[in-house]
Amino acid sequence: ERHLYPLFNIEFISLNEADQKAGLRVNDPGNPGRTYLSGKGLTNPLNLPEPYASQLKAVREAANVQVEQMCAKLNTVLDNQKAGFQLDFNWIRDNLTKGSIRERHLAKALRIKVYETLGSDEAAKKACFEQLFGGKALKSALNDEAGVENEIRGNLLKAGGAAFVPEEATAFLPMEQVCRIIQAAGGIPTYPFLADDAKGGYTDFEGNLEQVAATLTERGFASVEFISTRNDLHLLEKYALYLHEQGFVVTLGTEHNTPAMEPILLTARHGVPLTDTLKRINYEGACVIAAHQHVVAQGLPGYVDVDGRCDRSKRAEYIKLGDQLIKAVVEQN
Repeated sequence: ERHLYPLFNIEFISLNEADQKAGLRVNDPGNPGRTYLSGKGLTNPLNLPEPYASQLKAVREAANVQVEQMCAKLNTVLDNQKAGFQLDFNWIRDNLTKGSIRERHLAKALRIKVYETLGSDEAAKKACFEQLFGGKALKSALNDEAGVENEIRGNLLKAGGAAFVPEEATAFLPMEQVCRIIQAAGGIPTYPFLADDAKGGYTDFEGNLEQVAATLTERGFASVEFISTRNDLHLLEKYALYLHEQGFVVTLGTEHNTPAMEPILLTARHGVPLTDTLKRINYEGACVIAAHQHVVAQGLPGYVDVDGRCDRSKRAEYIKLGDQLIKAVVEQN
């Protein structure tokens, strides 16, 4: 109907113990060893076999327990401040999520409760947040719901906040195990680059382009991605082009982990338009994922098989097939 070709993806947070012990920051700048991973081109509908389904369920349950503990601490804060209301964890789970509860859901629930309790009294709402934030005034406008919720997260739920609860090791699976889950789900394990920050800096793992490409290959990755809006255009192109030339599947994406209505149009940092080279690399990467999905749906081994094997010499074949599949949907009358 909308002439869009769907790609079915998922994101995980994993842990590489060797990198953690070495104090190596991978793609989470504040937590050595913690490694975000994506799964691209999963089968749909998803039918994850055992033991992988149970492993995934256990991780979700451990993460939910941590957020439930945060909710309890947040209620203690509300009691101490005589806010006149509490948060109901079960209501949050049933009404604001599909089963996976994160700190952003607590922030949303708290904002809703403050607004419901204090109605149209803007001064009272600002005073309430200032009291909950330990005397720190709310910076966002009250009608900026995303901004208010981000301030709730930053002041109460992040490290140093009154309701913060550290994550347990059981909330993270080893990197290799996450890759096996993605493969069992029919997908392509993908390494998401954090790449350059606002000052042009990189994490320990990503700072040397040639070395990180070699290490990712050694670890069995044939696919990488960038959230292009985070990165300087020229540094993004330098990394993406080199990795593409080394045989990686390279895709670009946008970030939507807050209530803010961010554009889905791909740009580099500060809204700088992508170059034709970046657009080509990204489209070719999407073609490989589309073709992989299609081939696996036929019951055949895809670009990356269930054992993690990948023949990079077949990338051009997958680009050609994916291009045909995408155009058949996008260009149909």
